[in-house]
Amino acid sequence: MNEIVTAGIDIGSGCVKAVLFKVDGERIEWLDKETARIRNRDPFQLAAEAHDGMLARVGLARRDVAYTASTGDAENLGFATGHFYSMTTHGRGAVYLNPEARAVLDIGALNGRAIKVDAGGRVLTYKMTSQCASGSGQFLENIARYLGIAQDEIGTLSQKADNPEKVSSICAVLAETDVINMVSRGITASNILKGIHVSMAVRLAKLLKSIGANEGVVQMTGGLALDVGLVSALNEALVQEKVSLVATSHPDSIYAGAIGAALWGAFRHQKLAHLEELAA
Repeated sequence: MNEIVTAGIDIGSGCVKAVLFKVDGERIEWLDKETARIRNRDPFQLAAEAHDGMLARVGLARRDVAYTASTGDAENLGFATGHFYSMTTHGRGAVYLNPEARAVLDIGALNGRAIKVDAGGRVLTYKMTSQCASGSGQFLENIARYLGIAQDEIGTLSQKADNPEKVSSICAVLAETDVINMVSRGITASNILKGIHVSMAVRLAKLLKSIGANEGVVQMTGGLALDVGLVSALNEALVQEKVSLVATSHPDSIYAGAIGAALWGAFRHQKLAHLEELAA
């Protein structure tokens, strides 16, 4: 097996994530990574800048990349070799980050989904959250803005709650109305945020149950994977729902889709090379 370099580009609703790997059979080396908030900018231009920035840092050119795989909303990325659906990439990326993972909770800016995977990261079954945005990163970002706190403070503040306030889980509009009422009643930001996390966590625990993910490790991916308050609330909800799962996160959870794209890209490249050898 020859050593190859592969790239993964994941365009989401809020961020562009890019990774670069060196793959030689079962040996995988992570070379570089980059993320960029979209913020009304052209995501395809950001993807190209991130891709070329990684290559420049490791001293490579585009011609040195055997396979550039896109995922998420990057299907029309001009310089990509091929595209993979985001469920398959998050499944593979989650297992790369945590080989014990047999379920994945991907919670992004606009929605979430539960994915059941095998040891190789292949998707067995999945289910999306409802159309409601109250379980999304964008919803939490809006709440943080209303409360006047930074987004990266949400998890820490939530864990300081001493009397979590119940929040409507019906829809984002009603939940935001609840928050406005809570603020006017003098409820602390910590108790408001923990209440939101509990509401989200119960829904996510039930989503995992619905796909038959009943034991083992669930790896969180996407933008909310690093919200320590949500991870804590989810583990509490899993106990409450009598699901023998343990929710874990990883510092690089946001890159899971891009990681999976790069690794599936390497796999596809190897298969194509093998077929060409047989045909020769």
